[in-house]
Amino acid sequence: MTSMDIRADHRQTQTLSPRLQHAVRLLQMSSLDFAAMVRDTLGKNPFLETEEGDEGEPLPAAASPEGGPPAGDEIDVAPAAADEREAAVDSGATADYDDGNDRDLWQADSGSRLRRAEDGEISALDMMAVETSLNAHLHSQLNVLPLEPRDLALARTLVESLDDDGYLRTPLEELLAVPELDPPATLHEMQIALKRVQSLEPSGVGARTVSECLLLQLPDIVCPDQRALAQTIVHDHLQLLASRDLNSLARELGLPVTRVEAVCDRIRRLDPRPGWRFSTSQVAYVVPDVVVKKVRGQWHVQLNPAIVPKVRLNHIYAQLFQRHRTPANAEMGAQLQEARWTLRNVEQRFSTILDVATAIVKRQRNFLEYGAMAMKPLGLREIADEVGIHESTVSRVTNNKYMATPVGVFELKYFFSRAMINANGSACSGTAIRGLIKDIIEAEKSDNPLSDAEITRQLAKQGLVVARRTVTKYRQMLKIEAVDRRRRHAVAA
Repeated sequence: MTSMDIRADHRQTQTLSPRLQHAVRLLQMSSLDFAAMVRDTLGKNPFLETEEGDEGEPLPAAASPEGGPPAGDEIDVAPAAADEREAAVDSGATADYDDGNDRDLWQADSGSRLRRAEDGEISALDMMAVETSLNAHLHSQLNVLPLEPRDLALARTLVESLDDDGYLRTPLEELLAVPELDPPATLHEMQIALKRVQSLEPSGVGARTVSECLLLQLPDIVCPDQRALAQTIVHDHLQLLASRDLNSLARELGLPVTRVEAVCDRIRRLDPRPGWRFSTSQVAYVVPDVVVKKVRGQWHVQLNPAIVPKVRLNHIYAQLFQRHRTPANAEMGAQLQEARWTLRNVEQRFSTILDVATAIVKRQRNFLEYGAMAMKPLGLREIADEVGIHESTVSRVTNNKYMATPVGVFELKYFFSRAMINANGSACSGTAIRGLIKDIIEAEKSDNPLSDAEITRQLAKQGLVVARRTVTKYRQMLKIEAVDRRRRHAVAA
């Protein structure tokens, strides 16, 4: 017979508080995503504001990888004595404003903002050039053409159907019903409108294929002979042009290789994506989180001041809120608490990034001195033990974080690789093997390039036992073409 009873069990489990979950998310973000999050928080939280006038101050966040104390291990995301002033806000004290006049508090803040806005200086936003999209550029050209309303409507329909590359990917038959015309548009009218759009600038816009895009740009070639030969190559031998097989192309045309090569070089100067000139998409540049420099023979690590947000708590608003706090405005209290969490999480993020980067530089000094061949094997646990954090935290810190060094900008994950044992029993990193493969390929004879199997044998002679498929994977990671394509390019040259 089944019995029912009640028992009390004691267990210890780890749970993440909302504040800790938020800190983990901040730590995993890239610099661009983190900056966007901070801007979004500034727009929503009235208790946060940006620091102004501190752009020229150096950030005291340098650290020495040699084991000495950091030159500055704090991230100045709040003004001096911020903790003391926060305590004053929590207690409702007003040490700096004993008169208790709320109007003076308000005017003290708004007046300073007004003076900053009316200083007469031109901001960087006022000096930015206005971007013109491809559609706007084409519409401006259509507006000055003497077209009937029906023809203009058809041309505008085609312009709005172009993609970012400037190509018309949609068949004309599917666009007939888009403009609501009476009588409906015909295919012949749409073809005429397409020719009109293709006559606009930039050359090649409105094409439906790469071949058509290049053919539309051939009138830019001044020499008639080159233009005629280029038209034949683009129209009939585009695949040979793309593969750079000049010998086969010269045989097909019955012309000398030198003449064909000159025409092919002229064709490659054409623009296969004319719409990119007016692309409004934002390019995500890599912004290094830490900067490594060698000063007096020692490698020093410091945070990049460009990624550290100039954000602080608005103590005037906080004091006003504390004076008039009631149970009815509990939401404002939550925003004040969120503002403090944000400042502490920001400080923790950059402190952790700096500690991890310093530990990495301390172990990979040979890489900075001698290059990829001197990279040591490195695991997450080794850095975690050094910094005193969990391996998962190191993984989050090194994700989408970059380090600027005198030899280039590298993702922090680049410095981690598993150990590969040599014939003599010593350990070698995968990065060092990739650097050795690159050196072997660069030293090969152009008329007799090395295959992956031959590279494997050369590595074995140096005591590095690496599988051929591993060599192939490393070669592909280095963006080096296979032996057949390298041999073909050597013959063409």
